[in-house]
Amino acid sequence: MRNTVDAHEIQAFSKDASHWWDAEGPFKPLHALNPTRMSFLRERICDHYDLDQKTLKPFKDMNILDIGCGGGLVCEPLARLGATVTGADADQVAIEAAKDHAQQSGLDITYLNKPAEDIDETFDVVLALEIIEHVSDPSAFVENCARLCKPGGLVIFSTLNRTAKSYALGIVAAEYILRWVPQGTHSWKKFIKPSELSRLCRTHDLSPQNISGLIYNPLKKDFFISKSDLDVNYFLVCEK
Repeated sequence: MRNTVDAHEIQAFSKDASHWWDAEGPFKPLHALNPTRMSFLRERICDHYDLDQKTLKPFKDMNILDIGCGGGLVCEPLARLGATVTGADADQVAIEAAKDHAQQSGLDITYLNKPAEDIDETFDVVLALEIIEHVSDPSAFVENCARLCKPGGLVIFSTLNRTAKSYALGIVAAEYILRWVPQGTHSWKKFIKPSELSRLCRTHDLSPQNISGLIYNPLKKDFFISKSDLDVNYFLVCEK
């Protein structure tokens, strides 16, 4: 299978990987958006599988893979919702940070220091959150996401659109003005338009079901989901 790991990207993230769980550190934006992101994931997965969102562990008996899991910011709440969770990342330092934090939290999560192409299992849900803009071959990456998903399952992407607005907010503001993330975290040329990602998904037998924007409100200092504004961050939910 084609290699999707961008060694330069791994090196860039690895230098900060020990700070994954510092809510005021280099991954502060991910901590800030995580409640909104988890609410969206919970709703989409429950709707697809007709699960009861009101229960404490709606994902009981669900097998979920988080590709590019980093330090486990999504894996841990998924585990608390009852899922059997596997987190995978090509960054060994991030995986060690994830393992340590899960152990401290008393959570049973399987963490793999490997890229998507080296995983052989299949899952009810495959998550690829804020990762496709960092891989070397987006088409091969989507192909692997599809391969790892069971028939009838879900693959959920979140990423950055390639627009003038995303350049202004996702790079200039986030990296140079607000300094939310280290400079050089993103390359605007690797951002992917919703139409491009949808096309790749259809090519690899994934059927787009839902597309939603993730918007930051600077007045409330919070994120919310939009059905129409996809200019910066967005989710694409696909069925296998």
